[in-house]
Amino acid sequence: MTRTHRQLFLEHVAQTSPAPLLLEIERARGVYLYGPAASGGKEYIDLIAGISVSSLGHCHPAVVQAVQHQAETFMHLMVYGEFVHSPQVKLAEALTAQLPDSLNSVYLVNSGAEATEGALKLAKRYTGRPDVVHFANSYHGSTQGALSVIGSEYFRNAYRPLIPGSRMLQYNDTRELHEINERTAAVIVEPIQAESGVTVPSLDFLKQLRDRCTATGTLLILDEIQTGFGRTGTLFAFQQLGIVPDVLLCAKGMGGGMPIGAFIASKEMMAVFQHGPILGHITTFGGHPVCCAASLATLQTLLAENYIAEVPSKEQLFKELLVHPAIRSFRSKGLLIALEFDSFETNKKIIDSCIENGVVTDWFLFAPNCLRIAPPLIITPEEIGKACKVVLAAIAQHTS
Repeated sequence: MTRTHRQLFLEHVAQTSPAPLLLEIERARGVYLYGPAASGGKEYIDLIAGISVSSLGHCHPAVVQAVQHQAETFMHLMVYGEFVHSPQVKLAEALTAQLPDSLNSVYLVNSGAEATEGALKLAKRYTGRPDVVHFANSYHGSTQGALSVIGSEYFRNAYRPLIPGSRMLQYNDTRELHEINERTAAVIVEPIQAESGVTVPSLDFLKQLRDRCTATGTLLILDEIQTGFGRTGTLFAFQQLGIVPDVLLCAKGMGGGMPIGAFIASKEMMAVFQHGPILGHITTFGGHPVCCAASLATLQTLLAENYIAEVPSKEQLFKELLVHPAIRSFRSKGLLIALEFDSFETNKKIIDSCIENGVVTDWFLFAPNCLRIAPPLIITPEEIGKACKVVLAAIAQHTS
């Protein structure tokens, strides 16, 4: 008897939840996902873009063409940093051209969590200090080092002991910034916290944080893994905030759907990986040529088109359309949006109803009562209107 893909998924693909969505997708284009043709090819509007990944939608022609061309030219050649090849060089050049002069050296990795790990190693090695400061309700990845600097004891506690020297402060609270001192190698912070349900800090908090890091010789690591590549209305969120980090993290929207991440700092800082020990940070697949080609095509398309410039008006359209008494708050920064409800139970019913009726959405790790909206940046006003009708109908159905 032939088993279905769903059965094989449950039997052989490692599960991280007792109740996965089990939404079977056969193909995707633009802002749409499609179920198996054999069962009708149901159409879904993707309102979460693979958790802020597919900024240009699914299978954008420029990205597909870049992937196909590079795949037939060459793929893996050698571990990171040994061979000179065009995709890495062109991507690093294009990225640094969009950044302040102090962010002129790019270390390419495979994911956001790896970017976090590399940045933490860089900070400790460069400063010679042992401690790292992070913030409550922050999320920087799920590997051991990244787990040590996320702001949720629920997710951390089962994996202790964690990396020592990590201190958690309250986000958007300047009263605790004195805890950053001459033992602190780095502060890692999101310019907008995503998994807390889109928490936007005050400009004063971020500026005081920057000043405290400068005064104590502490590196400021800005995690733009979710907020980067146009999601907030500029290529990177910090470009709106009047601060410049010492180390910048990016991933997710960076690859147009391909797995890639980076931590970016000064050439002087990165040089510490060259000695004591040599090969101070290494990765086999980091900066993979095909992923770099996809990332370069993504960046070039974002810069050439109006998608980033259109983010504020699309954010405003969501805000105007998603009005209902059951929505306790609408929190947003660009096309990173959270709708707050009274409970996770209510939110989950709304999410399930949306999916059933052709709109894919989700919740946030540290704010399960908040519905996530982070669509591809290419979404049109018409598609926003269509999706919002489904969301509002689901809210009306499951709230009194």
